[in-house]
Amino acid sequence: MAYYDDKENVEQYIRMAAKYDGRLLVDALGKYLPHGSKLLELGMGPGKDLLMLKRFYQVVGSDSSAIFVERFRELHPNTRVELLDAVTMETEEQFQGIYSNKVLYHLTRDELLTSFDRQARVLTRGGIALHSFWYGDEEGEHQGLHFAYYNEDTLKALIGPTYDILETRQYTEMETGDSFYIVLRKR
Repeated sequence: MAYYDDKENVEQYIRMAAKYDGRLLVDALGKYLPHGSKLLELGMGPGKDLLMLKRFYQVVGSDSSAIFVERFRELHPNTRVELLDAVTMETEEQFQGIYSNKVLYHLTRDELLTSFDRQARVLTRGGIALHSFWYGDEEGEHQGLHFAYYNEDTLKALIGPTYDILETRQYTEMETGDSFYIVLRKR
């Protein structure tokens, strides 16, 4: 995602996203992942959700943008963050949970398949993943960023036999019903 390798684009995103957070998603995760569990956040961006998650979990933040990672490290030196790509997930570390808020929709469908496979490698047996997406069924590019919208059926087709689906829920972030999340448990 070269878009977020540009400092101006990062600053613009931070301003745009300032009034949004993943409180609803963090609460939903809490129904399935016990407090104190080791959790990886994919695509932490400015880290707003990461700071909420840190109150409940042993959280490691990650992003593929070195600018986001370094910016967060400067502001929060006592919170662990890593440079990590959501597709390749080059880590040997194990987690009881994985969380992302509107991150994986930047992946192509093939990349998302790979990401789900890689997530299964780093999740412990019975581990929980919660991911949110923009709701729809279209794919495109805007300013060099890929966007893939999903609904329950299109996403279920990509998950495969490694996971059980525990919950899906459509919700509103900007416009009525524009978003949804899915909660998965690794078999």
